[in-house]
Amino acid sequence: MTGTRPVVVVVGPPGAGKTTVAELLADRLGVRVRDTDQDVEANEGETVQDIFVSRGEPVFRELEAAAVAEALRTHDGVLALGGGAVMDEGTRAQLAEHTVAHLDVGLAHAAARVGMNSGRPLLMGNIRGQLKKLMDARRPLYNEVATFTIDTNDLTPDEVVDRVLKELGR
Repeated sequence: MTGTRPVVVVVGPPGAGKTTVAELLADRLGVRVRDTDQDVEANEGETVQDIFVSRGEPVFRELEAAAVAEALRTHDGVLALGGGAVMDEGTRAQLAEHTVAHLDVGLAHAAARVGMNSGRPLLMGNIRGQLKKLMDARRPLYNEVATFTIDTNDLTPDEVVDRVLKELGR
């Protein structure tokens, strides 16, 4: 499958709806969906949260960068990246060659969507405070890699998909 490339890569902070939108978008386009967090979990036989706890964030980020590179080379559908994948300089460089949809979300909406989801290792404790810190640090990186940005705040997942399809000219 060398030379294959995703139709679109979906990035954004926790709570933006990346996974939900990627699944709906793939369905509407008639292509497969792939999520790099799920790839890491399948490859390692443990959850992202367990990898963070047992091996630490630096190990997870290495695994994530490898999973993203592999997916960018071999996946021909819709690809959703974990919220922190854009922190890796090599990943950002690779994304320059792809169509990237940045799903943006405000802090209040993200916090409401994420809720008390204990499956997000970087949001333990003060969720709203941690989320703000992550969003402030990562937003410039999402903007750097984005081909286009969609504000998901007051949109349903189907409305977000409609906007992505319009940006893709479909």
